Amino acid sequence: MRWVLPGDYARVDPDGSFTLAGRGSQCINSGGEKIFVEEVERAVLTHPDVMYCAVVGVSDPVWQQRVVAVIECEQGKALTIAALQEHCRRFIAGYKIPRAMVVTPFKLTANGKIDYRWAHQLASTADNSNETL
Repeated sequence: MRWVLPGDYARVDPDGSFTLAGRGSQCINSGGEKIFVEEVERAVLTHPDVMYCAVVGVSDPVWQQRVVAVIECEQGKALTIAALQEHCRRFIAGYKIPRAMVVTPFKLTANGKIDYRWAHQLASTADNSNETL
């Protein structure tokens, strides 16, 4: 028998299959609620104007962390935080919806993956006061 500990959170469904929730290392704790960035990113990426998305948690004096979406829009498109929040409400719970958004050209790592360190640094230093809800 072999064991593997990938650091992912999952649930076992009644039929015995697994549903992955996300990486524990990229979990945002906002007001005591656990928010998996992959779930929020999937909701954001369903918006037709979003090309790339990275969701990160930044420090918040009240909630411990707040959800921030760093996005790159499709060429010639623009998006407001209010429009993004309204769109995400159809897919995820209200406490998971991004409270702020940074729109910027994306930086990918050498292997073509999202650079989460860059996204977190950008979100932490940007003006994140665009909470609408």
